[in-house]
Amino acid sequence: MPTTSNAADSFHVDIAADRVAKVYAQAIVEAADAAGCRREVLAELAVLARDVLPKVPEAAVVFSSPKVSAEDKGRIIERIAGGRMQATTTNALHVLARHGRLGMLEAVVAAAERLADERDGKRQATFTTAVPLDAAEQARIVAETEKALTAALVPSFVVDPAIIGGLVVRVGDTIYDQSVATGLARIGGRLNQRNIHAIQTGEYSWPN
Repeated sequence: MPTTSNAADSFHVDIAADRVAKVYAQAIVEAADAAGCRREVLAELAVLARDVLPKVPEAAVVFSSPKVSAEDKGRIIERIAGGRMQATTTNALHVLARHGRLGMLEAVVAAAERLADERDGKRQATFTTAVPLDAAEQARIVAETEKALTAALVPSFVVDPAIIGGLVVRVGDTIYDQSVATGLARIGGRLNQRNIHAIQTGEYSWPN
């Protein structure tokens, strides 16, 4: 079921942060796939990022703070996840801590979910409209976009009165206007293989 947000700025993306999140997301998904626990790992990370940390703001501050050492963050991770979550989940958290990226856990989780959907033949799509749409209008636009792109989409809707043309669609790293004339180049870059290895094995003690 499509979701709708009235946050006008939620469409705007920090490209640099998005690229970093994708690097770690790919490592997590590949390591979880290799271990056969992708669903469990993504669910555990999502609960931590969206349910646990928002309710414990002190922990969120510690995770984000550059003043807290990776070792101290590692000890917190062990108290939260050690023996309670999949080993791949715990290892992923340690890798993020080692590289000073725990503060962007939610962005990493969102990127990992998008990647997982793509691997399952689905692509997450954000439909930004100038005015709110009812459910029937949303369904029609989604169906037309799926037909045009020959892809199954997982849609969400955002309202932003400032957009030109009434509709902008973001699918993965590509943004389309109503004429499907505007595209963003797919952000390149190869995943650092040591991230995959570290998440799989727990060997995450290298320097940044």
